Amino acid sequence: SLYLDPQIRDWVLFPITLLTVFPQILVGILRHYVVLLLQSPPKKLSKAAIREQRALSRSQILRATSANSPLPPSYYRSISSRLHSAFEAGTYLKDGPPQGDAPSTPANPMTDPAAMDGMMAGMKTQMVMMVPQMVIMGWINFFFQGFVLIKLPFPLTLGFKSMLQRGIETQDMDVRWVSSLSWYFLNFFGLNGLYRLILGNDNSAVDTSQAMMSSPFAGTNQPGQPQDYVKLFKAEKDNLAFSEGLYSWLGDDVETRLLRKYSKL
Repeated sequence: SLYLDPQIRDWVLFPITLLTVFPQILVGILRHYVVLLLQSPPKKLSKAAIREQRALSRSQILRATSANSPLPPSYYRSISSRLHSAFEAGTYLKDGPPQGDAPSTPANPMTDPAAMDGMMAGMKTQMVMMVPQMVIMGWINFFFQGFVLIKLPFPLTLGFKSMLQRGIETQDMDVRWVSSLSWYFLNFFGLNGLYRLILGNDNSAVDTSQAMMSSPFAGTNQPGQPQDYVKLFKAEKDNLAFSEGLYSWLGDDVETRLLRKYSKL
C-alpha cells in the first residue's frame, strides 16, 4: 500500500480533472463547429452514377425479402431475371458495359478530383481533432509526469495495468493505482457521452478517441475510395440466382391459414 500526500490531491488531481473536463467541453464544441466549417459540400452525383447505386440497392432489397416476399411468383421472377440480365450485360454501369474480356481496374484515387477532396477533408478533420489534444496531453505529461493520484475502490486484472499506470514503469504496484497521464485519458474518454448530450449523436467531437489512436493519414482513403461496380454487379448476379431458390410468396395458401387462424377450417 502507498501513502499519498494530500497536496497531490490539491495540486495534481484537481487541476488535471478541471483542465480535462471544462476546457475539453469548450474545445470539443469549438472543434465540432470548426470541422463543420472545414467540410466541403458533397459533390453531386450524375444520373448514371445514381442509377448504378440504385440498381444495386434494388437487387439487395429484392434478395432480403425473398424468403417471405410480398411479390407474386411471376412478378418476382420477372424482376429478378431482368436485374440478372442487366447485371450480366453491364446495363447499369455509368461508364457503359466493359469492353472485351479485359479485367476492370478501379480508378486511381490520386487522379480523381472527388477522391482527392475526400482525402483532404479527412486529413483536415483529423488534424483539427488531434492538435488540441496533443497540446493538453504534452502539458500534463511535462508538469505532472510520474505522479500516482488515486486508487480505484474495485479490484482489476493485470490487463488494466498498462492502461491505468501510463508513465510509471513499476511491476509490483497494485493495478488499482492510477497515474496522472492515465487519469487524463480516463476523463477525456468519459466526455463522449457529454458531447452526445450537448451536440447530438452525429457530432465531430466524439470521434477524437479514434483520431488519437491513429495517424493523421489513417483512414483518409475511405471517403474517396472508388467502388468497383463491375465486381459488385457480378457478385450480385450470383446472389440473385441463389436467392431464387429461397423464394416463398407471402400470399401462398393464405386462405387456409386465415381459416385456420379463426377456427373456421
